Amino acid sequence: MKEQHNAEIIQAFYEAFARRDADAMERCYHPDVTFSDPVFQHLAGRATVMAMWRMLMGRSTDLQVDARDIAARRHDGTAHWTAHYTFSRTGRKVVNEIDSFFRFEDGLIVRHRDHFDLGRWSRMAVGRTAGRLFGWTPMFKAKIRGTAMQSLQEFMSA
Repeated sequence: MKEQHNAEIIQAFYEAFARRDADAMERCYHPDVTFSDPVFQHLAGRATVMAMWRMLMGRSTDLQVDARDIAARRHDGTAHWTAHYTFSRTGRKVVNEIDSFFRFEDGLIVRHRDHFDLGRWSRMAVGRTAGRLFGWTPMFKAKIRGTAMQSLQEFMSA
């Protein structure tokens, strides 16, 4: 059954993520995968998407990933996961609650969309005052996105 296979792919992805096994995560993705979240809005291709995951895993020495509520149908699926880590730029602890949406093609994840509250994340990552004052502003969000994309480009070039 496709539904069971798709649920197993999602489970395998998060189990690999929790072990920091990027190669196993990559095997869950279609070569033409696209990824987006509130920070990395439009990543295309398995190499680029996996570079993002490798960069994020490499920056955090204390990353914990807990996935639950995995559900899948014939062509799509969902999961909820929690990321616990220290934000490397500020040294602040973050507990980010994320809803994931997946689309499958050829038995692999071809579209991966994560959703989380960027304002809530910014309050944890940069501090309550700065996050509350600026975390919701388009300029602050653009700065976070720009910095993240620049970091990814530098990571991919290294």
